[in-house]
Amino acid sequence: MKKTRWNLMRVSLLCAALSCHLSFAQQWTFTPHPVQGQLYMLEPANTNGNVGVMVGEDGVLLVDSHFQPAVPQLLEEVAALTDEDIKFLVNTHIHPDHIGGNSLFADYGVTIVAHDLVRVQMLKELRVPRRGGTFFPMPDPGSRPVLTYTDAISFHLNGEEVQVFHAPPAHTGGDSFVYFTGSDVLHLGDVFRTNMYPIVDHYNGGSFLGMIEAMGLAIGMAGPDTKVIPGHGQEPSDRQGMIDYQNLLFSLRDRVQEFVDRGASVEQMLAARPTEDLDARWGGVPSWTAVDLLPIIFQELTR
Repeated sequence: MKKTRWNLMRVSLLCAALSCHLSFAQQWTFTPHPVQGQLYMLEPANTNGNVGVMVGEDGVLLVDSHFQPAVPQLLEEVAALTDEDIKFLVNTHIHPDHIGGNSLFADYGVTIVAHDLVRVQMLKELRVPRRGGTFFPMPDPGSRPVLTYTDAISFHLNGEEVQVFHAPPAHTGGDSFVYFTGSDVLHLGDVFRTNMYPIVDHYNGGSFLGMIEAMGLAIGMAGPDTKVIPGHGQEPSDRQGMIDYQNLLFSLRDRVQEFVDRGASVEQMLAARPTEDLDARWGGVPSWTAVDLLPIIFQELTR
């Protein structure tokens, strides 16, 4: 019977979730946002990676899988949108809040897709840049994408083409952009966020200057009606939201360049608090602030 295996998966995972303390389980709830066309965005209460959901008669395509404990609720949210099976899962990059649920989906036959570099990065322990650098165990082998690409790959699903392509090194070196051509929706992973300063993960190949290039690419693709799913942030955005974010990147670059030009040290730059006027809007996430970001920009501008 259709959906039998997914119903069994949901039941087994929800039973496991009931053993969690309620205050812990509340971290894994989502707010669904209709985006446009066949796309939805699932915004997690814990402000980690937003999940993209494409629905249609051919099946469901997910963009990112969040952390593993979130999968039961993620499945409930998808089931509320469609009766169709989840067929594909695209990972936008290597960080655990975007690949954490992979192995559970793989166990039920979902095809996982990512850039070549993401699979290579899964062959060792993971490091994320927040809090000065945090390590996670090497992902389970079942988490690894079974289909990888070098430059681009397309899906022909639910009556439209879904283009997945490698972005310039930005948040990481293996970032994927996903463009749903019929629905006119972009999912940019963590290259674009609306709730905090940009995170640049040098350890995994990221680049602040590359992020400026990547955002320029996305803005160039977008039209006046394009909707954009950010990797982190509340509600879908649009072309103007991307322009505003790129203007933030330009401003950060130029402010740091002033200190480079006058021969200041990183310590002197930080002491001057050059982003004080921006911190209320972009610096509200304690695990990543201007103090974390500005030295990265300084390093790139002095190479």
